[in-house]
Amino acid sequence: MKKGYAYILFSHRKGTLYVGVTSDLKRRVSEHKGKVKPGFTEKYDVDKLGYYEEYPSIRDAIEREKKLKHLYRSEKLKLIESSNPNWGDLFYNLF
Repeated sequence: MKKGYAYILFSHRKGTLYVGVTSDLKRRVSEHKGKVKPGFTEKYDVDKLGYYEEYPSIRDAIEREKKLKHLYRSEKLKLIESSNPNWGDLFYNLF
């Protein structure tokens, strides 16, 4: 069974947030960075990985993504700051 990832991207510290899910975090964030697909993240320049969670299956990650999307912005910010207080782009630390 494939692993899954729920993640939060940001444009800048007080900017736009995006919640997503994928089975390949490196590939998906690379797509956001490369503006491969037109849409929300391209329009708002949301391409920095601020927070992610790994799950044993994509189904578990999808369930978590749904919950993350319904959090208040302040709660999403707390998640990012709990593991990434300097708001660095975690993509470069992981790969």
